[in-house]
Amino acid sequence: MAKATYKDAGVDLEVYRESMSRLPRLLHRTYSPRVMPLDGGFAGLFQLDFESRLFRRNYQDPVLVSCTDGVGTKLKVAQLAGWHDTVGIDLVAMSVNDAICCGAEPLFFLDYVAMSHDDPALLEQIVEGITAGCLQSDCALLGGETAIMPDIYARGDYDLAGFVVGVVEKRDVIDGKAISPGDVVIGVASSGLHSNGFSLVRRVVFDIAGLKAGDFVEELGTTAGDALLVPTRIYASAVRSILRHYTVKHVVHGIAHITGGGLAENLERILPEGVCVRIERGSWPIPAVFSWIGRLGEIEQAEMDRVFNMGVGLVLVVSPYYAESVAGRLTDLGFENWVIGEAMAGERGVFLA
Repeated sequence: MAKATYKDAGVDLEVYRESMSRLPRLLHRTYSPRVMPLDGGFAGLFQLDFESRLFRRNYQDPVLVSCTDGVGTKLKVAQLAGWHDTVGIDLVAMSVNDAICCGAEPLFFLDYVAMSHDDPALLEQIVEGITAGCLQSDCALLGGETAIMPDIYARGDYDLAGFVVGVVEKRDVIDGKAISPGDVVIGVASSGLHSNGFSLVRRVVFDIAGLKAGDFVEELGTTAGDALLVPTRIYASAVRSILRHYTVKHVVHGIAHITGGGLAENLERILPEGVCVRIERGSWPIPAVFSWIGRLGEIEQAEMDRVFNMGVGLVLVVSPYYAESVAGRLTDLGFENWVIGEAMAGERGVFLA
């Protein structure tokens, strides 16, 4: 009788060890003084506050904020293009951009990478992107898990999931309850598609239009793969700067991360009863990638609005008195933005006019 081995079953422990040996240098570059070293341990350790008096936060009533997400079928585009070092940024962005909507400071991130077979070079590319996202978010990649599952995933396939933990003083939690008629709605530019709607995108670009990832698209000035794999913009630095700058309470009344569901669905989630928002179409430029996809697939405008961010990745609802100042500060920080609407009295909801 043949002697069965783990390697014969699809998991090579020697290759797995090589994969793990490549990761510590990547994690360490994201560490802040609040990370307590525990290399080789079973968990990550993180101090809520700094020991150093110079950097101490002096929390009074801290609330922990946690979010989790994945990248979705955008990973299939990465696999078609053979380009894997940016989807990790998407992974971090999808959770961090949710956490900052509560006013939270991102603290640390954990990832979960599921693969068909061990591939040290591929894993290194993926984690390179995750650490890049963590550096943009000013949070530590505290640890993670790599699972090799040859009977679950086809060879070459992989999936990503992750979660972030942040902190905010209880008195400073942003929950949208302060939004009131007259508030100004500021839209902050997305970098493109971000990580939503890719089942539709892939259907249109690769099936209907018959394009390949390497095909050059004249109207976009780049290849299809490059256009689709632009990583999700991370807004943590901008939001933290705004919240630190304005010490007056309730300058920012609400923040919405615009993901699947578009502007209307995501903004409505934070509105209190008796308040609606009017969004002015044409108040911001629509990136060419959306027009291209819409034309290729003959997608109706209502469907585009419901599936994609249409160029607005984050929304801040702010006091009208501070709106111009907040918009100017966002611009100074390098985040293009526009006044796209206004809060009004009425039945709770969002409508595009």
